[in-house]
Amino acid sequence: MNKSLSLLGMAMRAGKLVTGDETVLKAVRQGKAKLVIIAGDASDNTKKKYRDKCGTYGVQVVEALDRAVLGHAIGKAERVLIAVTDAGFSSSIQRSLSQSSEVEYID
Repeated sequence: MNKSLSLLGMAMRAGKLVTGDETVLKAVRQGKAKLVIIAGDASDNTKKKYRDKCGTYGVQVVEALDRAVLGHAIGKAERVLIAVTDAGFSSSIQRSLSQSSEVEYID
C-alpha cells in the first residue's frame, strides 16, 4: 500500500500524472493514459463512464483506495480520478496495488 502511494507521489513530481475528469478523459482519448485509478468512493456514474471509456480505448482501470488517500498521495486535495501517463510508473503502480487487498480490478 505505502509503495503504491509513494509511486503515485513520484509520478506526480515527475509530471507523469493527470487528475480531474476533463484532463483524465482527454489523456484516455489521446492514448496518453496507461492506467486510470478511480477512487473506491467515486460515484457509480463516474466508475461506469471510465470503465466504458477505458474499455473502448484499451486502457487499464483500477478501482483503489478513496479520494482522500489518492489526493494525499499526490499532495493535492481529494482526487477521484488519476491517470498515469508513463508506462514504467503504470506497471509499477499496478504491481504494488495488486499486492494490496484494497483493489478491485476492472476489465
